[in-house]
Amino acid sequence: MSRLLKIGPWLLLALLIALPWIAPALGQDYYVGFVRRALIFMLAVAGLNFILGYGGMVALGQAGFIGVGAYTLVAMSDAGFTSAWAMWGAAAVVAGLVSAVVGLVSLRTRGAYFIMITLAFAQMIYYVSVSVNAYGGDDGYNLPQRPALGFGLDSANDATLYWVVLAIVAILFVGLNRMTRSRFGHALVGTRDNETRMLALGYPVFAIQLVAFVIAGALAGLAGALLVTHNSFVSPSVINWTQSATMIVMVLLGGVGRRWGGPIGAGVWIALEELFRGYTEYWHWPLGALLIFLVFFAPRGIAALADVRAKRSFTRDTPVSPAASSAASSAASPKVTS
Repeated sequence: MSRLLKIGPWLLLALLIALPWIAPALGQDYYVGFVRRALIFMLAVAGLNFILGYGGMVALGQAGFIGVGAYTLVAMSDAGFTSAWAMWGAAAVVAGLVSAVVGLVSLRTRGAYFIMITLAFAQMIYYVSVSVNAYGGDDGYNLPQRPALGFGLDSANDATLYWVVLAIVAILFVGLNRMTRSRFGHALVGTRDNETRMLALGYPVFAIQLVAFVIAGALAGLAGALLVTHNSFVSPSVINWTQSATMIVMVLLGGVGRRWGGPIGAGVWIALEELFRGYTEYWHWPLGALLIFLVFFAPRGIAALADVRAKRSFTRDTPVSPAASSAASSAASPKVTS
C-alpha cells in the first residue's frame, strides 16, 4: 500500500501526459479541455491550502486574486501584448502585489475580522471589474485570440496548451510541496499552532504570514491568467465571493494542510459537479448530499484516508520486536510512585 502511494503520483502524471493521445482515440476530446480547467483550479486551491492548512489563515477572498490575474492578462492583451509568458508572469506579479496590500491590512486582524476583511477586498475587486466597461463590464470580455506561446508552440492547439498548463502546474506543485517542508514552511506551521511562542522565539510572525499570503495570491493570479487563456473569456462571475467559498470547501474536502489536499479536493469537486450537471440541472442537491456523506466518512479530508490506510498497512506488514513491544507496554502503562 505504501509503495502504491509512493508511485501513485507518478502514474497519475504519466496518465495526464498521455491524455491528449488517449482521449481523441476514444472519441472523448472534450476531456482534454475539462482536465486542463481542473488543473488550473487545482493550482489556485493548492495556494489556498498553503495559507489555510499550513498558515491557519481562513481567507474568503481568494477568488479576487484570480480575477486580478485574469483582468491583468485581458488588459495587456488589449494593450497589444501577445506573449503568453509575459502576460502570465505579469498576472502573477500584479496579483502578488495586490495580495501584499490586502495582507498588510487583513493580517493585523484575527478570526472573523480577518475573514470579513479579505471578503471585503474581494468584493471591491468584483465591483471594479463590473464597472470597467472597457473590458466588458458585467457582460465579460472575449479574448480575440489566445496569447502566443513562442518556441514553435501553437497555443491554438488544445493539446499543446494542455501540456504547457500541465507542466506549469506540476512544477509549481513540486515547488509548493518543497516549501512546506522547508524552514519557512515549518515556521509557518509554527505560527499557526502558537503565534505567541513563535514571537517569543524571535520569529517575524507577521512577515512569515504576509509572504505566505502573497505566494497564495500570486498562484491564484497565475491561475486566473491561465483560466482566461483556457476559456478565451472572463467575466466578473469568477470573482464572486461564492467562488472563494467554494475554494474553501474544496480544501476541506481534500484535506486541510495535507500535501495533496487542495488538488484532490478541487479535482473531486469539479469532477462531481460535471457528473451531476450531466444528469440534472438541480445538481447542487446531490452534490450537497454527497458532501455531507463525505464529511461524516472522511472528516479530515479525502487525502487523510490514504494516510490512515498506509499506516494500517505499515503496522500490519512490519514485525514488532519483543523489545519494542515491551517498551510500548511500559509506555502505555501508568507509572506508579510510592
